[in-house]
Amino acid sequence: MNILVTGACGFIGSHLVEKLVKQNHNVRAFTFYNARNSYGWLDNIDKRILRDIHLISGDVRDYDFLNQQTKKIDIIFHLAALIGIPYSYQAVKSYIDTNITGTYNILNAAKINEISKTFITSTSEVYGTAKKIPILESHLLNAQSPYAASKIGADQLALSFHKSYGLPLTIIRPFNTFGPRQSARAIIPTIITQILQNKNVIKLGNLTPTRDFTYIEDTVSAFLSAMKAKKISGEVINIGSKFEISVKDILEILNKDFGYHFEIKIDKKRVRGKKSEVYRLFASNAKAAKFLGWHPKYGGLKGFKKALQKTIHWFSDPKNLKYYNSDIYNI
Repeated sequence: MNILVTGACGFIGSHLVEKLVKQNHNVRAFTFYNARNSYGWLDNIDKRILRDIHLISGDVRDYDFLNQQTKKIDIIFHLAALIGIPYSYQAVKSYIDTNITGTYNILNAAKINEISKTFITSTSEVYGTAKKIPILESHLLNAQSPYAASKIGADQLALSFHKSYGLPLTIIRPFNTFGPRQSARAIIPTIITQILQNKNVIKLGNLTPTRDFTYIEDTVSAFLSAMKAKKISGEVINIGSKFEISVKDILEILNKDFGYHFEIKIDKKRVRGKKSEVYRLFASNAKAAKFLGWHPKYGGLKGFKKALQKTIHWFSDPKNLKYYNSDIYNI
């Protein structure tokens, strides 16, 4: 199978590329062009895997280039996006250009080149603070940040291409994925990196919001299951562990279960505004179970602790932790 993965240099994308190559697919890894000639996290994967990847650098905002790169492709996994919520307050147009226009370019290229399956990666942020629990795919969409608005726009544009042109596509909507290689802007790496850098006082934002944290292995396995699934064109599918936990409770686990001792300082710069903060996300994964046959391996509190331990182990390796002293790999 010939597969294109956009955003291949990032957190989820790099893990997905690895798995696809291990399954003997021909993978074209689309990464964001930069003057350093860096392929992001793909620079750090097993060299035996890397040599089997067709690496290309470009920009999803460049339609002509993207159209050329999607020729003779069977499946597209579209993960390229600007994801930092705080930055979206400062650079709204950038999020529109990358997340909406970039998605349009993918959709149009998929239509012209008659791609058999296209997967658009969404985010649980499109729901805003949960109105009903667990969150079904039919839940009200509520953009509480420019980032969320751009992803809603991209999702709706994708669905319109399916309805208007019959484009075979599926929207995969992961809830808060975490694990090795995640940006330090995300809450779990933020906590872990500060602890491992021997900081006695950890700076954080709001401690009360709850999230449905899904380990990276589970998120990737859901993408792979979607690739094999039938009769999912036009569907939106949540990927979550159906388990919620607050930031405060994560800190207690790190203290009681892992033996880390620290003080907490609330950094006002890290606190989202009251109307912008998403206070509760808790997924229903019933549709993923029905349509994909997917179930999280790291579900519930026990699974979360096991996944957290694996994440800490990865960050504890000095060769990995060093990347979090700079912004290069905070993708």
